[in-house]
Amino acid sequence: MKRHPTKEVHAGRVTIGGAAPISVQTMTNTDTHDKEATLAQVQALAAAGADIIRLAVPDEAAAATFAYLKGQGVTLPLVADIHFDHRIALASIAAGADKIRINPGNIGSREKVGEVARACRAAGVPIRIGVNSGSLEKHILAKHGAPTAEALAESALYHASLLEEFDFTDIVLSVKASTVTEMLAANRMLAERTSYPLHLGVTEAGGAHMGVIKSAVGIGACLADGIGDTIRVSLTADPALEIKEARAILSALGMNPVKEMDIISCPTCGRTRIDLIPLLAQFEEELDKTGLRRLPLRVAFMGCVVNGPGEAREADIGIAGGIGEGILFKKGEIIRRVPEGAIVSELIAEIRRMSHAE
Repeated sequence: MKRHPTKEVHAGRVTIGGAAPISVQTMTNTDTHDKEATLAQVQALAAAGADIIRLAVPDEAAAATFAYLKGQGVTLPLVADIHFDHRIALASIAAGADKIRINPGNIGSREKVGEVARACRAAGVPIRIGVNSGSLEKHILAKHGAPTAEALAESALYHASLLEEFDFTDIVLSVKASTVTEMLAANRMLAERTSYPLHLGVTEAGGAHMGVIKSAVGIGACLADGIGDTIRVSLTADPALEIKEARAILSALGMNPVKEMDIISCPTCGRTRIDLIPLLAQFEEELDKTGLRRLPLRVAFMGCVVNGPGEAREADIGIAGGIGEGILFKKGEIIRRVPEGAIVSELIAEIRRMSHAE
């Protein structure tokens, strides 16, 4: 899949843009003033597979948490989310933030924007310009009459021009909308007009069900077009779920640099003679407990022999349901039959043997 060419910027140890892998971001929802709680969540999110983590920084006191996290051994890039007060951005940079997220239009005068740009340049810290439908400038909103995709793209480029006045170009652009079609259109416009790397996301997407669907459609469509360098699945849910679903989107497109198991399973029908749905749920639960999900295997869960070893012959290993039993197969070749109650345990044991053989 050919990607839209973009400039490389560096947030700590992570490269964004260019030929770098698509990075996955999330945001803590702890009170940033609570250093211990924030540390615990950052560590959990790192373990879940986050590449970059953003923190809300409402005041200069909260900015001190960056220094604490770095002092506790956090090496994952940390982003300071700044609104309205450029002094908070300066304090975050001084405390060790690896990236700053601002809207240059809402942090004050041209001189204040220049202060932030100079501090970021001196520290080697990139700036993400974040634009959404609620942050549009009055003159852009008046011109377009509504927060349209064109207005969002124009606002992002306008903000970039403010930083460019200070010869600052380590920029990531982010235009988000709660409407998938507007998000898609705005990012496609930016891809045509700029080579700055793009951060993708559908903002205020919703809960764990609808939010994932909106994000998969919006982020997935952009990535399939070669657009996007870093992503966040925004959910009203545990931030760890955001990471899991972002990785799933990347895996579905074959773009996930973190190798994970690819599970293919049939939707069941009247031919199914085993209780496939709970068996698959049990299998996935065991994968999470054992850490086997990180194995780059294709595993098939098929309801019957009609679409079992034949249809799933490309799977490294799988089962096809019979009457009260499962047929275990590898690369389309039947190995043995196992009782229905032993399907998950036998499959897990076989996967363990395969991982040791590798």
